[in-house]
Amino acid sequence: MPFSAGAVLAFTAAAFFSMKAIFVKLAYLYGVDAVTLLALRMLFALPVLLVAGFWSSRRHAHRMTRKDWLAVVFLGFAGYYLSSLLDFMGLAYITAGLERLILFLYPTIVAIISFFVFKKPIGRTGIVALVLSYIGIAIATGHDLETSGNAHAVLIGGSLIFACTITYAIYLVGSGEIVGRIGATRFAALATTVAAASVLIQFVIQNPVQALVTQPWQVYMHAGGMAFLSTLLPIFMTAKAIQMVGAAKVSLIGAVGPVATIFFGWLLLNENVSIQQIIGAALVLAGVILVARKAAPKPVAVPAPQVAPAGE
Repeated sequence: MPFSAGAVLAFTAAAFFSMKAIFVKLAYLYGVDAVTLLALRMLFALPVLLVAGFWSSRRHAHRMTRKDWLAVVFLGFAGYYLSSLLDFMGLAYITAGLERLILFLYPTIVAIISFFVFKKPIGRTGIVALVLSYIGIAIATGHDLETSGNAHAVLIGGSLIFACTITYAIYLVGSGEIVGRIGATRFAALATTVAAASVLIQFVIQNPVQALVTQPWQVYMHAGGMAFLSTLLPIFMTAKAIQMVGAAKVSLIGAVGPVATIFFGWLLLNENVSIQQIIGAALVLAGVILVARKAAPKPVAVPAPQVAPAGE
């Protein structure tokens, strides 16, 4: 029974995470720009994460050092703010389904970083997984190039999302050690604060402050849905699922995410789904699952919940 309940939690969290790109695309229909939408998402989600972080800090004995603060600032800026910004910008050019497939490559990027930084061999299985994943992305991208009518936009959007995937992988690699020292909830709250400050500074530079309160009500609805349904709820659901069934099973169940995004994109955004895209998605999922099943180096053994774009 615990496995069944934990599996349902993990499945639901993955489906909720997958809705993030849908909320972004729906909000773009009302003329909001990426920076304003990202600022609204941060403002909606930040109070809850700060309260959770404060509560966690009271229960955690570790006192933050200068090294800890520097790591939080760097990872919050590069891995959370920059990753989210690249993701939101990329979604202005490509479909939600392709965005999720590219983002789902992050375990392969982690494996590559681990090879160069931690000298962790990729192995034959890892090489097969990488080949499958990137062939799948090439097929899925080819589908969008053929059907979009604007190949240049697809290439720009795909490049932005792939850059987001790299920054998110760096975030995961870098966060492994510090999360063990200061706690996952406290780290998430502090990194979110750094990211929120960064995006609000960018917003003030680029936009008048009143732009935060003059958006159509639909923009606030989608930003709120993104913050609560696709950020806060799945973070806590994922944490509970990991406690119940373990990180490995939660990671594998999370493979439903790209499939859910493709389904929601078809249902809510009228995005085309073709045999070519399904084959590409299947190859990406197969490759990522192979990577996820391999033993990972200790600092990145358990992917952090997607408070980022990835973060999400």
